[in-house]
Amino acid sequence: MLQRTLAAALLAALLTATAAEAAPAEREPHPFWVDPGSDAARQAETWRKAGRTEDARVLRRIADQPTPTWLADADPAFGIERAVRQAKGRTVLLVAYRIPHRDCGQYSAGGAENGPAYLRWIDRFAAAIGRARALVILEPDAVPHLLDGCTPARFHDERFDLLDKAIDRLKRQPRTKVYLDAGHPAWVPNPWRMVPALMRSGVADADGFALNVSNFRADAEVITYGETLGELLGGKHFVMDTSRNGSGPPPPGISEPWCNPPGRTLGRTPTTATGHPRIDAFLWVKHPGDSDGACRGAPPAGEWWPEYALGLARTAGGARS
Repeated sequence: MLQRTLAAALLAALLTATAAEAAPAEREPHPFWVDPGSDAARQAETWRKAGRTEDARVLRRIADQPTPTWLADADPAFGIERAVRQAKGRTVLLVAYRIPHRDCGQYSAGGAENGPAYLRWIDRFAAAIGRARALVILEPDAVPHLLDGCTPARFHDERFDLLDKAIDRLKRQPRTKVYLDAGHPAWVPNPWRMVPALMRSGVADADGFALNVSNFRADAEVITYGETLGELLGGKHFVMDTSRNGSGPPPPGISEPWCNPPGRTLGRTPTTATGHPRIDAFLWVKHPGDSDGACRGAPPAGEWWPEYALGLARTAGGARS
């Protein structure tokens, strides 16, 4: 009898310990690393020390959420290795953004000097990830710009080939997921038009595609588009950027509606608990507060703009489908 009692007590203790170990993971809203040295985190601390305590508190709504490391410079290894080192086993979010002829020479112009240089860059990018857990958003805008007449036709075949090879290289890393950017519903409204371009870019070998990166389309619109596109691609999953879509897109008639439009708010916070079987994650791919470009008094594309960040954070968004 005593042996049975001891055995039961030991089993109960084991189950309690197991449940206690599992509880933090169950409570976590996402598995992603949050950068303690992000622009938002440093700004919040600066404002706190300067006595702007309420602004600092509001800005923590951004600073306490995971955002990706954007890699666009000649050597991606430093940024990736830093993220991997600090993440300590959590998933690092990364954006590969160095395709040749990037952004058709517009606000975010740049990229690798040629195709071979890009493939060397992607090889270094992948090697820096190593065996870490990573989720990579591959080349925002690169595929949609092939369909909107922006990227000259002479570069199309090369871009398809580079994206295909980039997916293949990144997927050799054992714990790396890759999502190829597919624009948003207002850019290429007919998802049928996206299918051939995504297939030629190697999406079949990726984990899925990404939608609404750096844009403001409302959740319901993006989800409907993504589910249709995923079905057309044979059941592909997707992730979507909800960083600044809490108020949906700016009103019709505004000039350059994609470039730092006023009155926008934060959307759903990052999570893998999406409630949609085909949506792998809601993410803040665009850093809320990073400029879209030198418009409306903003700094150049990609630079931190604290007052715009504060405006996004002041009113909680959270558009829902």
